[in-house]
Amino acid sequence: NTSEKKHICVGLLAHVDAGKTTLAERILFLTGSVRKLGRVDHQDAFLDTDDMERARGITIFSKEARFSLGEFDVALLDTPGHVDFSAEMERTLQVLDYAVLVISGADGVQGHVETLWRLLKRYGIPVFLFINKMDQDGVREDLLMEQLQKRLDGRCVRFCSGEREEAGSEAVSGGYEKGREKGDWRCTAPASLWEDLAMCDETLLERYLEGEAITPEDIAELIAQRRVFPCCFGSALKGFGVIGLLSLMEEGMKEKRYPGQFGARVYKISRDPAGNRLTHLKVTGGRLYVKMPLSDRQEGTQQPREGMWEEKADQLRLYSGDSFQAVSEVPAGTVCAVTGLTKTFAGQGLGRETEPVLPLLEPVLTYRIGLPDDCDVHSMYLKLKQLEEEEPELSICWEEATGEIQARVMGDVQTEILKDQIRRR
Repeated sequence: NTSEKKHICVGLLAHVDAGKTTLAERILFLTGSVRKLGRVDHQDAFLDTDDMERARGITIFSKEARFSLGEFDVALLDTPGHVDFSAEMERTLQVLDYAVLVISGADGVQGHVETLWRLLKRYGIPVFLFINKMDQDGVREDLLMEQLQKRLDGRCVRFCSGEREEAGSEAVSGGYEKGREKGDWRCTAPASLWEDLAMCDETLLERYLEGEAITPEDIAELIAQRRVFPCCFGSALKGFGVIGLLSLMEEGMKEKRYPGQFGARVYKISRDPAGNRLTHLKVTGGRLYVKMPLSDRQEGTQQPREGMWEEKADQLRLYSGDSFQAVSEVPAGTVCAVTGLTKTFAGQGLGRETEPVLPLLEPVLTYRIGLPDDCDVHSMYLKLKQLEEEEPELSICWEEATGEIQARVMGDVQTEILKDQIRRR
């Protein structure tokens, strides 16, 4: 029964090629959500479901997968790492409870990683760091740790060393004591861990100096308040350090408390293979039921205003990769996709969530869309407005003076992908 589980939404973020999708595969495999370990280079990764993603070996669209971790029912949102698709990544931030930031040990902290860090701070998201590719020659934990503390935050604390292989257990070990025998993060933690943690909080430091032990609850509280950023070292491809990360998340995450009154935050619009419009949202209060009427009416106002809409939630879908499960209700803290809504937009608040979230990252370049001679410009404009619902940063507009359609694009890779999408649709 999922209602007894604690619902948590975790996002995976990284600079392109840091191994984020590989980490997602390993997590889903270790938690028993997938039976076979897919690989980006073999074009069979569970979350890179789109042909364009498989062909290029990069994530273009944010996806969700679901897995159980102890008492948590986790929705895992895999976001694009390529800078051209950073607006798609930013849209998911507004619904995350926690983020796992994946950094390539071979490359260290790059410019885009600092941008991600600023965004995580802006949205107030607690962060676990997974420093990947530690199996490569010449990568040194101590130097990387120094870099993280200098360029990201001095409260980045090493919890889990990736220098020795973990005991090959197929399932996640829950709890501290069990973890010990399996080579988990408690026994690969550096000796200075407790001292490093105490230094992140004055009250904790006083208690620590008086000889009091730091509890798992203390650690979870520090993480939730963004007062400590736990770092785990490992290799997603080889499977080192991932069990340590999962145990750390199981011990270090807390479920949010949600109000009883209905609220939801829309973070994405997409279309399924049959062309149905999907509104991806997170329920942030109360519950969402099938056939429940949803509207953009401001809470507490009775007067209908110009252009106000009300529509019914036809179907509630819990997606994992390409497949979904239709459910009759969705509790607070859960992300789902809703059919039957035609007026919603990314960033919109429903119910008690009134203010829309405005993005920070926007394209700076405006392009003209060159159409074939025999193409009807007006019908093409309307079709492109559909794509704009899914990718609002495109800002498709009709330039009256020149009779041209214009779009705003992040860069060359996105331009190529856009051409592909238009051709396929």
